[in-house]
Amino acid sequence: MNFIIGAFKPACNVSVSFSDGKSRKQVALKKENGQTIMVPLFQSHENISGKISVEPVSGKKVEHNGIKVELLGQIEMYFDRSNFYDFTSLVRELDVPGEIYERKTYPFEFSTVEMPHETYNGANVRLRYVLKVTIARGYGSIVEYQDFVVRNFSPLPSINNSIKMEVGIEDCLHIEFEYNKSKYHLKDVIVGKIYFLLVRIKIKNMDLEIRRRESTGSGSNTHVETETLAKFELMDGAPVRGESIPVRLFLSPYELTPTYWNINNKFSVKYFLNLVLVDEEDRRYFKQQEITMYRLGETSS
Repeated sequence: MNFIIGAFKPACNVSVSFSDGKSRKQVALKKENGQTIMVPLFQSHENISGKISVEPVSGKKVEHNGIKVELLGQIEMYFDRSNFYDFTSLVRELDVPGEIYERKTYPFEFSTVEMPHETYNGANVRLRYVLKVTIARGYGSIVEYQDFVVRNFSPLPSINNSIKMEVGIEDCLHIEFEYNKSKYHLKDVIVGKIYFLLVRIKIKNMDLEIRRRESTGSGSNTHVETETLAKFELMDGAPVRGESIPVRLFLSPYELTPTYWNINNKFSVKYFLNLVLVDEEDRRYFKQQEITMYRLGETSS
């Protein structure tokens, strides 16, 4: 039995280190097994370089048919786990076929890498960036992965109109609500007001929700997942005609991402402000408005 277990031990240890690993910002990344690890943070068009060390176990030699490192940007649909969709794929050959008797270190570099999409872990899809080291062998290759995270920043939008909408139930309720803008960065504050122009039903409370809608797939294989990320109580008790209620909702406590539009024809992520009114008979009234989220600058990441 010990022989069988030993037969499946890796022939060598492979480690990946980034050249600026000690100075580069580290962020948390949740793995598939639920564990959270700290990995380096990059932006698009940065250089990604470092060293890969291969060390044979117990001083034994490692025969191989070549060693390479790949930089991959991948999209994985959770309902189709057998397939990865690579939107970025770069390769560097590190060694020709041969034998390794002792620890050997290989430098690598990928210059000004275009990484247009952000790292994303959602309900039905994930987008990840990874360095994949492959030691090719005729009887079972050795593969090691090193994840890293990509976040891309946006400038302030040149146009950012306010939102003005009405909620009405004929002869019963008429509400106007206004938000100061329609595009928000991830650490922004939603500021607005709710105006009651006609109130003939007994409203018990009113909440403002932030909802994220993730759409994956296409056609009959489309999956839509809606998640309420925040719920903010605006009012508790019955309003009267002419009353106005201020809105001030800070976004920084919540785990938001930028809005994603049809990433590689695989998925989209949208955000909505959802106004919910509940009357004394527990009937619920909704009014939903889409907003755009973006990532602003290094300090707001």
